[in-house]
Formats: sequence, structure tokens, C-alpha cells
Amino acid sequence: MIIINARFLTQKLTGVQRFAIELCLQMKERFGGDVQFVAPYNIIHTEIAEQLGAVVIGKKKGHLWEQIDLPIYLKTKGSPILICLGNTAPVFYHNKISTLHDIMFIRYPKTFSFKFRMLYRILIPRVLHTSKHIFTVSDFSKKEICDYYNVNPNKVAIIYNAVNGMFHHITDNVLGKEKYLITVSSFKENKNFIMAYKAFKLAQKYVEGLKLYIIGDVKTGSFNNMDVLVSQLQQDKDVVLLGRVADTELIKFYSNAMAFVFPSFYEGFGIPVLEAQACGCPVISSDSSALLEVLGDSAILCNSNKENDFAKAIIKIAQDKIMSEYLVRRGYENVKRFSWGRSAEYIRDIIKSYDDEY
Repeated sequence: MIIINARFLTQKLTGVQRFAIELCLQMKERFGGDVQFVAPYNIIHTEIAEQLGAVVIGKKKGHLWEQIDLPIYLKTKGSPILICLGNTAPVFYHNKISTLHDIMFIRYPKTFSFKFRMLYRILIPRVLHTSKHIFTVSDFSKKEICDYYNVNPNKVAIIYNAVNGMFHHITDNVLGKEKYLITVSSFKENKNFIMAYKAFKLAQKYVEGLKLYIIGDVKTGSFNNMDVLVSQLQQDKDVVLLGRVADTELIKFYSNAMAFVFPSFYEGFGIPVLEAQACGCPVISSDSSALLEVLGDSAILCNSNKENDFAKAIIKIAQDKIMSEYLVRRGYENVKRFSWGRSAEYIRDIIKSYDDEY
């Protein structure tokens, strides 16, 4: 029996949870009755939980559930191999394979609360060194993890993200009449969101009628110097703050945008760039962290500190239809490099190396 830690079913959807959900659906299909998904009682993704046949165990939730209830349950089942896909795992349970997506909490600490940073600084190194194997999502993240935590590279496997098949081009007659850029970003330090706005304002001088659509949480959290920018955005008639949207709406916004702008300083992978490409949207991205690895030559890559570079890229796409169409074609080809199914197969191969039964 393989047990999968499905605590992610209790958490808001970000790239980490999307990674876990997509891979678990694939593993359910491949392992069938040989895999069991276990979660705390406070599940919010009820439909996914039903698809996985998730079993609620224990009486606690959050980290206490993961560190206490989960290991107790595993011991009653004969201490089977445990797969954890969401950055944390029970420290004192050793028959496990864990996942760490990146070390952003080290590189960009202001992105997180003090409590979160302290917990992860204590928890993560212990999880890594008590795991049989470690998954991460890019070669960039693998190097970061191995260098910072002195982990043997042979112990770390790269399990790439991918894009759900529902992401494809959909023409919308209303959005199709708008000339807009789109960005998907929370207002956090690593996202470098201010660069997208500055580049947009520069490009506006040369592209008539241009607007900026922003999808994501506008709460600034501990990154308080963003409050002034939020106020400025709310007063800008050419900026549309959409907040969080369902995937069905997100697909429409991607599909009908002139370009997707993603100036992030730091990404362990960067799922949104692939989502945009799958919907036929040209991508303008920073060349930092894992984004160069994920995008290659399928996007216009810019220095994350140079707003003029981003503005020039926006103007180029707006004025050069051939370039825009080229980026759409290259984007479609790039997306094919990544597959949830292939990633799940790779996970199965690694599990087999630790348990001949599978």
C-alpha cells in the first residue's frame, strides 16, 4: 500500500496544491487500489477529495495533523511508504518521499510572515534529511536545495509541473475587442509585480487603448510597501483588478490577451507561463530562476530589473503580428514538453526503486 499525504485538500489553491492535485489524479488512475489518500477533516476541495476517494483520519488539522495524527495512522498500517507533495511532511516518519518546490522562504523572506519563516527554517531541513528521496519541480530548484541544505543530488528527482488539458484557446467576442495585457500575480516580494505595471505605463505611450488586467490577490500581507501601489492601481482607469477567478474565466482572459507579462524574480517553476501558452497567449517573462529553464526560446525573456526591456517587448508584440504569431506557435510547442502523466510515471518508477511490490 502507498499512502499519499492529502493535506493539500485543506489548503487554498496555489501552484503547490495544483501540482499535488494533478499528480494525485494521475496516480489514482495508475495505482488504483494500491494507493490511499489521507487527509484532515477540514477539506475544502471536496470534489477532488471524492475523485481521489480520500479518507479522513485523526482529529487535528494543519501541521499538528501532519506531525502527530498522520504518523500514528501510518504505524497502524504497518509503516508503508508515504508520498508528500506539498513542501512539508512528518519529521519523525522515515519511510517517506517528500517534495520541496523551492526555497523562496530563504531567498525572499519578506514574502512570508515571521511565524511561517521560523517554522520552515526548523521543519524543512529535518524533513529533507529524514526522507528516502526528495522531489522538486525544476533543475533550478534542485540546485538551490542541494547547495543550501547540503543534500546529495542523487537523492533529488525533478518532477515537472504541466498544464491541465482544460487550458486551451477560447475566443471570447467581448474580450476579443479589448487590447489588454494580462498578468497573474499576488502582490508579494518575489513576484516583482511593480515591473509589470511600470512596463505597461511605458508601453501605453506607444500602444493606443492598451489596458492591464490583473488576476490575483491584491492583499499585500507583510509586504507593506505595496499598499501605495495598490491604491494607485485602483485609481488607474486603464487597470482592471480581477482578483481570484475560476479556471474557466482565467482561460478566457489568457486566450484573448495581447500578451502575458510575468516579471517574477523567483519561481521554482512558474505554472502560469505554461497556462498562458496553452491558451495561445504570447509570453513576456523575466529570465530569472526556473523561468529560462521552463520557457527556453518560446517567449520574450527580459531582465527582471529593466522596465524598458519589458516595455519594448510589449510594443514589439503589439506592432509586429508575425512576432506575435511566432510566439503563439512556439508556446504551443513548449507546452508539449510537460505532461502530468509522464511526471506521474516518473514518480511510479522512483517508488518502485524503494518497494519491489510496485
